[in-house]
Amino acid sequence: MAETAASVPSAASPSTGVVVGESPTARGRRARIALRALQVLIALFFAVASALPKLIGHASAVESFAEIGWGSAGMYTIGFLELAGAIALLTPVLQSVSAMALSALMVGAFVVQVTVFDGEYAATPLILIVPLALIAWARRGQNAELARLLRRGPA
Repeated sequence: MAETAASVPSAASPSTGVVVGESPTARGRRARIALRALQVLIALFFAVASALPKLIGHASAVESFAEIGWGSAGMYTIGFLELAGAIALLTPVLQSVSAMALSALMVGAFVVQVTVFDGEYAATPLILIVPLALIAWARRGQNAELARLLRRGPA
C-alpha cells in the first residue's frame, strides 16, 4: 500500500524542532509505534522487575509482604496479577482493560506504601499510573471488541 503523502518534503523548524509538512499518516504511525514501545516497556517492568521477585519468593518481596501482614499468599497473588496484567498489556483485545486493572493495582500499592511503609516508595506507583492511563485511553477502542467477544460467548 503506497502512501502518496510520503512524497511531501518535510523540514524541521529550527526554532521548535517540529517537522513541517509531515503527513498525518506518518505522525499517526510514529505515535502508534511509540505507544506500542511504551506498552512493551511497561509490560517488561511488571513482568520482570515487579512480578518475578514475588513469584520466585525473593527475600525482599517476602520481607515486604511479611511486614504488610499478607504473607506468601498475598505475595504470590499480587505477583500473579502483575504477570497476568503484563501479558494482557501485550494482547490487543485486552490492552485497555489491562492498563486499567494495573492502574487499580498501583492505587492499592500507593495506599500500602503510604500507610505501611511511611511513603518510602510511594512515588513509584503514581509514576506508573501515568503511562498506564495513557495506554488505557489510547486503546479504549478495544473495549468494544472485548465486550462483543464476551457477549458472543464460547464458540
